[in-house]
Amino acid sequence: MKHTAPAALIDSFAALVGPDIDEDDIDLTRAALMIARTGHPDLNVERYAARIDALAGRVEALISDLHPQRTIAALNRVLFDDAGMRGNREDYYDPRNSFLNDVLDRGVGIPITLSVVYMEVARRIGFSLAGVGMPGHFLLKHQESETGEILIDCFNRGDILSRQDCQSRLDEIYSGEMPLRPEFLHPISRRQILTRMLNNLKTVYLSTRDFRKALPIADLVLVIYPQSAEDIKQRALLRYSLALHRLAGEDLEEYLKISPSASDADEIRQMSLSIRRMQALMN
Repeated sequence: MKHTAPAALIDSFAALVGPDIDEDDIDLTRAALMIARTGHPDLNVERYAARIDALAGRVEALISDLHPQRTIAALNRVLFDDAGMRGNREDYYDPRNSFLNDVLDRGVGIPITLSVVYMEVARRIGFSLAGVGMPGHFLLKHQESETGEILIDCFNRGDILSRQDCQSRLDEIYSGEMPLRPEFLHPISRRQILTRMLNNLKTVYLSTRDFRKALPIADLVLVIYPQSAEDIKQRALLRYSLALHRLAGEDLEEYLKISPSASDADEIRQMSLSIRRMQALMN
């Protein structure tokens, strides 16, 4: 599969999250920082990974064991009180909210990037947290047989949420139109977390019709899920919008190969044919 993002970025990201990497071996910190390289090509990944190591050291100094409530209180103190991290309510759709280095430098982010910092600090001290992909508002979950389920809202300074609180968050976002379903609070994988980060960033760029910045994001999604027909089609449309007609045509043909019976297959075939005709006239 041909990508349009720099080869070095694609290769580095693939080495962290490609299909041949086991889920448990995915380094979420460094993979998230690789996403930030789409906006900061010369980003020193190890420097920012060391920042997360240092935050973990400060948390570890405050606790004598991994009792859930005391550990969460220490995490909240270091990250939200001392480091001053908070949700960016003033400019939620600033793309910097999706870049982990900017979140660490500026102290503001969106739910998922603040959660990635929080869970990666927690992982370094041996405290297990899972990402929870609730629609519109990413959360973290600690699960233990003794304490049961603890849901943490990093956008709101590490608040502990009940399931009713989660419904209230959904009501705020979706105007009461979306009832909480059990699967909304299921843990999600590291690949799913990274894909959600990428899709958030792509949505920000598409909202401002910045197709040139959206395209490398689409490339990185396909590094994670190279056989995702829908993502191949989305990249084709981005490439077409940027007059990368030959590459767009290749993506459309790949889409049809993977999903020959898709509901829009005829429309895509016509688009692919038009591109081939246009290319023939240019040769």
